[in-house]
Order: sequence, then C-alpha cells, then structure tokens
Amino acid sequence: MVTSTTAPPARRPGAENLVRPVGALVDTVLGSRGCLFTFHRVAAPDRWETLPNRNFYLDLAFMDRLLGYLKRTGWSIVTIEEAMRRTRRGTAGDRFVNFSVDDCYRDTFEEVIPLFRRHGVPVTLFVTTGIPDGTLPMCWAGLEDTLLNNDRVVVRGETIAVPTSEAKRAAYDRIAAAWDQDTPELRYAEFCADNGVDADAMDRKHAISWDMLEAVRNDPLVEIGGHTVAHRRISSLSAAEAFAEIDGCRKRLQGRLGVAADHFAFPYGRSGDCGPRDFDIVREAGFKSGATTRKGLVRHGQDVFRLPRVTLGGAQRHLALAELHLTGVSGVAARVLGRV
Repeated sequence: MVTSTTAPPARRPGAENLVRPVGALVDTVLGSRGCLFTFHRVAAPDRWETLPNRNFYLDLAFMDRLLGYLKRTGWSIVTIEEAMRRTRRGTAGDRFVNFSVDDCYRDTFEEVIPLFRRHGVPVTLFVTTGIPDGTLPMCWAGLEDTLLNNDRVVVRGETIAVPTSEAKRAAYDRIAAAWDQDTPELRYAEFCADNGVDADAMDRKHAISWDMLEAVRNDPLVEIGGHTVAHRRISSLSAAEAFAEIDGCRKRLQGRLGVAADHFAFPYGRSGDCGPRDFDIVREAGFKSGATTRKGLVRHGQDVFRLPRVTLGGAQRHLALAELHLTGVSGVAARVLGRV
C-alpha cells in the first residue's frame, strides 16, 4: 500500500456515490460499457506537491485508491486485448476499464507496474521507442528536473529566480510554451549548456530502458504496445513519415523485445492530432487497434482504430470525478464544449 507523510487533498466522503446511479442508467441503455484511462507519470503525494509540471503526474496514492474502488464496485480491469474482445461481445452488464501509460519513463517500471501487481490487475504500456533507444531527448523531464533542484536557471541569457514551488511552476509553463513554439530539442540543448546539465545523465535518470522493458515483457500483468518512434504529431506528417513513425515503432518493439505489440496509441491523440488517414495507417502497419485521447466510453460496435481514452491529470484526485468518466458524462461535456 502506498504511504506518504502528506495527507491526500480534502474531498467529500462518498461523493462518488451520488454519481454512481447515473452509471446504472447508462448500463440499462447501453448494455455494456468500457472506459480506457491513460496517464504519463506518477509521484507520491508529498513529491507531487512540489513538481513544476505536476499535472503531468498522477498522485500515486490516488491511483491506489482508484484501483481499489474499481475492484470493490465490480469493474473488471483488463488489457486492451481483452477490452477488444469484450467490445465485440457486448455482453449486457459488462463493465471494464483499461489503464495505459503513454511514453513510458523510469517511474513506469519503478512505481506503476509494482502498484498494479499489488492489486493483481494489468496495465498497458504504450512505449515511445525513442525513449529507451536514447534518440528522443528528455526535454520536458530535464527542464522540470533542473527547475526543481535549483533556485535559479538561465534561459537564453536571462537569469530566472525560482526559489519557491509556485515560481518553479510559473517558470516551467513559460519556458515550455516558448520551446513548444520553436524546436524543443535545440532549445533544451542550449538550456543544458547554460545550466551545466548533463543531458545524457538526465536521460538515464528519467527514461525507461530496454533492460527494464525486457524484465516485464513476459509478465501477464503487463501489455506492451506502440506510441511511435519519436512522439511526433501524426497528423502533421506526410503519409510516408507517419507510416515510418508507426510501423517503425512496432517493428522495433517486436525486434528488441519479441512481443506482438498489437495495439497503438496516438501521441497527443485529439481530433487535430489524428484522423481517418492516420487510422488507416495504423491498420496498414499491422496493429489491431488505435487509441486516441478523445473522451468517451467504449461500446459494442466501437471502431477499434479510433478508441476513446480519458486522460487522467494530476489535479484529478477525486473518485467522484472518476465516476463521471466511467459514466461517460465527461465525454459528453467535452464534445459539447468542443474539446475533442
């Protein structure tokens, strides 16, 4: 069980019980439903509070509570492979959840997989192969780490004081937004030089390795799928470039780990990031499914190459909000607001 010296955020006890009846109504209408959750990194509650990019991380104690809650309330936690089987069957009353980790970092191996093992349930790893290969610089992790462990940083000749957690978060948002409009890899290399950061050591500190992936490749509670070679936005690429990112990832996983790597998740994954052409490319590359980050439930007859997934961010530490995702309410709201 995950423990921490920091108490979890205050929440209304039992608030999730007020939402759960909506799920019963959904079951009556739909017959079966699945919800695919995705996240990137995890951190213990006391560390989570200090992180400059903390919404990128799930509170590990909340994940522990959520897994326990799902098991107590009759949800099946399954692989993507099993979710596809259940989607085809559409058995009345069937309720299932999948959890997938996108990108995959060292904490996937050190924290996420052990937590899921303790609960006896599977987790899906959508691996960006450039991370264990060391060809994709850990720009955002390196920026965050440097801010977290220093009281000031130098950015393009400007010294920025970051003495508090609030100042570090503000600096991270400002710097990351500027890098995202430019060439992050080049800006990060300049940042490392200006601040005496060993980029290779930073990569080793945060990246998942092939040795780690080899250690779990035969674990029945670990499913391994693809998330491109270099985490590029597929819709922005030519058809040939997109195929190389998608097919190259699958072939690298198969060749290095000897796994089927049958399932794929799009980087970013919203409507502007992947479309019909890209769904077809995933199929052509030999994958059995393609997952987006468009909120919604998985239902009988679902197009398996445009699977909806709900992204869990760090601020989402309430079971009542998880119930809104499980009932599909958050997906409806996202479509109404145009956040797809």
